[in-house]
Amino acid sequence: MQNFEYCNKTKIIFGRGTENQAGSETTKYAKKILLHHSGGSTVKSGLIDRVKDSLKKAGVEWVELTGVLPNPRLSLVNKGIDIVKKEKLELILAVGGGSAIDSSKAIAAGAVNDGDVWDFFERKKTTDKALPVGTVLTIPAAGSESSISCVITNEEGPWKRGMNFPCLRPVFSILNPELTYTLPPYQTACGVADMLAHIMERYFTKEPHVELTDELCEGAMRTIIRNARKIFSGGEKDYDARAEIMWAGALAHNGLLDTGRIGDWGSHTLDHELSALFDLAHGAGLAIMFPAWIRYNIKEGTPRLARFAVKVWGVDGAYYDIEQAALEGVIRMENFFRSIGLPIRFADANIDPARIPEMAKRAVHFGPFGNYRKIDEQAAIAIYRLAAE
Repeated sequence: MQNFEYCNKTKIIFGRGTENQAGSETTKYAKKILLHHSGGSTVKSGLIDRVKDSLKKAGVEWVELTGVLPNPRLSLVNKGIDIVKKEKLELILAVGGGSAIDSSKAIAAGAVNDGDVWDFFERKKTTDKALPVGTVLTIPAAGSESSISCVITNEEGPWKRGMNFPCLRPVFSILNPELTYTLPPYQTACGVADMLAHIMERYFTKEPHVELTDELCEGAMRTIIRNARKIFSGGEKDYDARAEIMWAGALAHNGLLDTGRIGDWGSHTLDHELSALFDLAHGAGLAIMFPAWIRYNIKEGTPRLARFAVKVWGVDGAYYDIEQAALEGVIRMENFFRSIGLPIRFADANIDPARIPEMAKRAVHFGPFGNYRKIDEQAAIAIYRLAAE
């Protein structure tokens, strides 16, 4: 097990009606804020009005910035930075899913640091300061509500890049499972794939003696799969199932499951090119790329892949040999993704395989990546081809 430090400052406020606490939590940090959201479903559902009422009762002023899109755009981030600086705002309150939260984090960093915020994403500089961010979560998926991560799309590439700094971790996050009842099935499915991928990136490690976090990862993945099946079997308004999914999404990416181990993150890098070039939902891209990544690695790291199949997907390890067990696990994972309406091959998402060399070249922009098994340009091409078969 690796040495580690673990500190998560995010206050989680979980349960029914908790969005009405947005004002009382915000006033602990600021009296004038940026209220950042899509302007779509959060408005139509009445959620934004409830949040505004809560802010008003707490004496908090706000400036509103709408227009957040899936795969949030740098142009809106820069607009937000200008507003925050001009209005001297003190906190960013994100209402929505990972896109709204990531856009808010980028604004929070750009507002208090000199220069171009994109430099953080290009790994040209780092930071230990950002404005505080609070969240009201509506889509359990990205885990950004309690993570140090932020991913933004620069339309000029297009490039999709991430930055990871402890100062980006939200100071509070409000999680009401009832807010997810009206999510379209596809968004729910993408969220399930996203949180599973966050755990798998950590689970696929070569670090020995990480028994506790192995068990935590496996239990969390089984919980997500089991409750997703309940939701997709007529349980759209099953509070308990929605609550399990929402809490699992936060734990999947808040750093706890990282402790003592070195994760991979190769599949995320591969998917960023799908998202950037084809504007594909992140969870959908991960549902395509992770099975392909596992198939590519079966010969290299079969024991852990076989354990994944047995512990998470219920494969009978006594019936299959180790390589067959690993492959059966991939098949069951693909069947699960397909059963909840996700793509598992390029053709399912209208991704042109002729662009594989271009995607591979872009993926290695910062050099070979991944820790379970290093992926260079040729390896990226091989994995993309498996995803296209």
